[in-house]
Amino acid sequence: MTLQANYEQIPLKEYAERAYLDYSMYVVLDRALPFVGDGLKPVQRRIIYAMSELGLAASAKPKKSARTVGDVIGKFHPHGDSACYEAMVLMAQPFSYRYPLIDGQGNFGSPDDPKSFAAMRYTESKLNPIADVLLGELGQGTVDFAPNFDGTLEEPSWLPARLPHVLLNGSMGIAVGMATDIPPHNLREITSACIRLLDDPDATVADLCEHVRGPDYPTQAEIITPRNELIAMYQTGVGSIRARAVYTQEDGNIVITALPHQVSPSKILEQIAAQMRAKKLPMIEDLRDESDHENPIRLVVVPRSNRVELAEVMQHLFATTDLEKSFRVNLNMIGLDERPQVKDLRRILSEWLSFRVDTVTRRLNHRLAKVERRLHLLEGLRVAYLNLDEVIRIVRTEEEPKPVLMARFRLSEEQADYILETRLRQLARLEEMKINAERDQLEEERAKINVLLKSPAKLKSLIKEELRADAAKYGDDRRSPLVEREAAQALDESALVASEPVTVVLSQKGWIRAAKGHDVDAEGLSYREGDNLLATVKTRTTQQIAVIDSTGRSYSTPAHTLPSARGNGEPLTGRFTPPAGARFDAIAAGDNDTRLVLATDFGYGFVTRFEALTGRNKAGKQIITLGDGARVLAPQTSADPARDRIVVATTDGHLLMFSVAELPELDKGKGNKLIEIPKAKLGNGEERVAGIAVVAEGKGEVTLFAGQRKLTLRWADLVEYGGNRATRGGVLPRGLRRVERIETTG
Repeated sequence: MTLQANYEQIPLKEYAERAYLDYSMYVVLDRALPFVGDGLKPVQRRIIYAMSELGLAASAKPKKSARTVGDVIGKFHPHGDSACYEAMVLMAQPFSYRYPLIDGQGNFGSPDDPKSFAAMRYTESKLNPIADVLLGELGQGTVDFAPNFDGTLEEPSWLPARLPHVLLNGSMGIAVGMATDIPPHNLREITSACIRLLDDPDATVADLCEHVRGPDYPTQAEIITPRNELIAMYQTGVGSIRARAVYTQEDGNIVITALPHQVSPSKILEQIAAQMRAKKLPMIEDLRDESDHENPIRLVVVPRSNRVELAEVMQHLFATTDLEKSFRVNLNMIGLDERPQVKDLRRILSEWLSFRVDTVTRRLNHRLAKVERRLHLLEGLRVAYLNLDEVIRIVRTEEEPKPVLMARFRLSEEQADYILETRLRQLARLEEMKINAERDQLEEERAKINVLLKSPAKLKSLIKEELRADAAKYGDDRRSPLVEREAAQALDESALVASEPVTVVLSQKGWIRAAKGHDVDAEGLSYREGDNLLATVKTRTTQQIAVIDSTGRSYSTPAHTLPSARGNGEPLTGRFTPPAGARFDAIAAGDNDTRLVLATDFGYGFVTRFEALTGRNKAGKQIITLGDGARVLAPQTSADPARDRIVVATTDGHLLMFSVAELPELDKGKGNKLIEIPKAKLGNGEERVAGIAVVAEGKGEVTLFAGQRKLTLRWADLVEYGGNRATRGGVLPRGLRRVERIETTG
């Protein structure tokens, strides 16, 4: 006997595609994106509906949140209780929702930590009055009901929102292949835009932006996005919003009173404190959090002195912390066609107004049906009053009075049942008068409803009146001020470092470090085995230092980032990537406009600005063109090239002094000849330039070193060696004709 298989065999590829598509559609339509009609996701809609079914109206006594969550997940939303409770808490947080739908009692979190709310067994909740905007017309035939997950109950497919809630509280969600980021808006502005669109169906997005000036977050932080960018965002449905904290100045301190939406005060304090620990905010002395119940946000920044420019400090903090934050905007939602789409402002309001017109029409039709049914019953009752004796006789004598009544007075079955169910006390004369009055009233109401249903203009007028009424009842002033400002710029790194004197020490093997102060015995510092001092330069922590290698390439780094001289420092090869085999030969420091004289021991040189030596490239940049065998000399600073003199000494005892102005100012290159050296001596290495020194006119002093001997030459002595650039210069006294180096000493 062969058993028939009760399963279907399909290829794995087809099954996977179908399963993933089903999952994707579920996430998009039933989890992550809001519906344009009521602006709610399914879990939010079920929470609000379950609370209304529990009788948790704004005027009722609150119940434990666990009771609500239990009803939601047990009747409508078979998912995790923690996720459901978190969605419920979000709708109760006034710092998360612009118009909270739930009134939470207990710990529902704080702006400092929105997820610090108490467990649902401790908190209580009920609906806020504004929830009536979503629920007020629910039992009036305005929505379709669908079976719940197990088919035992019915739940509304949407809620009959009287306002475009999708824009009021906004929404965030991540679906499959798409996401939504809808910012909250001001109720009065949105209502005004809806009325404008009802009056002028051809209104453009720009026209509507005369009413909707921009998002309105729960916090009082400024929205600094330019108006043209806001209009472009509403025209395309995508863009970004930039919000900035609000601060005041009190007693010389900075007091921050409002933060951008969803920015935690503790995170701001942490970000500022991290910069203070890294010594990147030398102008700030202290940081305090003085927030309390009366002042939910009060962060105090204490400057180091009253000379600190507070506006510049705040500009830097705006640029480097979440005091200024950008929010993505993506107006993606489920439309009336049940499809997700990114919509512009006009499309959103147009679809919602269509939804509202349909809702009001259904409400009126529902009411009209009830009025006509009641009139039908009253008409039957009126017949009974007019023929009361006959009706009583039929009821008393006939075994089946119902069909007899229907045939005798041409009544419907419903009218006959109503007559038979009427109590004797209602047969009094006074009741007949009440019935006539009720009939007249109902007929008047029926006429009004028919006029509304047949006249689109009157229907629009009704919708506008209801919009105005809700705006007056639930609307409030804008919280987020719109102030156009330029995006903040962080201060230059040098401005964030305390200006302190340091001496940078470079060893022969390329290890570098910085010692505090300018009175440093560099030779007395400890060095690694086999290493010794090569060069030092006096600078400040706010300046950069530049190092030149044996190929003529220059590398730069901020002085304040160098390691302390208490250790051996760090190798420059860890910061830079010089060519293979290159060594570091010289070091310089200064501001960007500092003039330096760069020279080689072949006797060529030029003047350049320190900025030419700097750059961010780890591989450096070519600054000096070196001949074969040439070596870079220690750079010399020239405060005034027009008045300064350069002193050049050769290893063969020749000395020449001439004006620095005779040298060209270049960004890079070989430069011009400094002193004449015979080619024969230069070629075989008998004579090179031992060093250069720059002295001020009239007060210069240099010291020459030759082995154990040294010679100090004052200005009067140096004048004797004056001459033109590229000449041979004068000869030094015997015993000093093997010069090793030259230093400026005065």
